[in-house]
Amino acid sequence: MAGAVEPGFRGARRRLVETLQDKGIKDLAVLRAIDMVPRHKFVPESTRHRAYEDSALPIGSGQTISQPYVHARALELLELTGGEKVLEIGTGSAYQTALLAELAAQVFSVERVGALLDKSRALLAELGVRNVSVLLGDGTLGWRDFAPYDAIVVGAGAPKVPPALEEQLAEGGRLLLPIGTREEQTLAVFTKHGGQLARRDITPVRFVPLIGAGGWPPG
Repeated sequence: MAGAVEPGFRGARRRLVETLQDKGIKDLAVLRAIDMVPRHKFVPESTRHRAYEDSALPIGSGQTISQPYVHARALELLELTGGEKVLEIGTGSAYQTALLAELAAQVFSVERVGALLDKSRALLAELGVRNVSVLLGDGTLGWRDFAPYDAIVVGAGAPKVPPALEEQLAEGGRLLLPIGTREEQTLAVFTKHGGQLARRDITPVRFVPLIGAGGWPPG
């Protein structure tokens, strides 16, 4: 990935990987992806000096780039092996999108904020990421054209599982979703067996609300 070996940030990125290992991240593919993807490219220049801190940062349009540990834990829970087709709801900064591109065969990402999507599309192209497709739309409706998906990861909190995402998840697939109120959620993994979702709660989290027909209303 272009930009991944910039010497000015290599040490900082390596220290972030070590921090994540100390916090319990064990999946070597996830750690390698974090070591490869230049997070400083995905944050505003005003906060670039903080890009490799283990903290969330604002990216504009009322959105944030999540804490690296949250990304790493989420990706570890998906248990990707490299051949999967993944749907991401909420492209945001596209940092997680780029991480997924390192971990899966194909990534389809839906974003509802046009300004973020335009910036993300340009940045992914600049970095030479070729296995990602992006769409402007209501993420709660998924991306039916390319379903079913082996994994679906949602980067915003929902009151319940959006029906379209449940439908578009492949048998045996995993859906990662923060579920709860607008202010506080539980990160949960849903696995599809026999057409039904089995839920496993992971940890309390706080994400921006998932806006759309299958999530929260705007405002």
